Amino acid sequence: QVQLVESGGGSVQAGGSLRLSCVASGFTFGTYCMAWFRQAPGKEREGVASFDIDGRATYEDSVQGRFTISEDAVKKTLYLQMSSLKSEDTAAYYCAASGGNWCSLESSTYFGFWGQGTQVTVSS
Repeated sequence: QVQLVESGGGSVQAGGSLRLSCVASGFTFGTYCMAWFRQAPGKEREGVASFDIDGRATYEDSVQGRFTISEDAVKKTLYLQMSSLKSEDTAAYYCAASGGNWCSLESSTYFGFWGQGTQVTVSS
């Protein structure tokens, strides 16, 4: 059974940093495309960053240069290092795994497995 558990969210002032973690279990780590999505109140869930099976990272334009996605195969953990945080980054952040052959931030429907979410609040 695939399980994804996020942690690391919290409150931070604009310009600060946070690192989110997603501990995965129930599948062979590295065989699924994984990603971080976020959802702010009243907004659609949007893709933030993805890490495909070839080790390529893709970022949404607004976080490019500020966020870094990475993974630790030994710990079976996906990370999202967030720096230079802005109030616009405030959202619930979700870890996701594709469970399929397609990997794209364009739609959350490509991802079949999700964590429970961790809240990130950035004050200005």
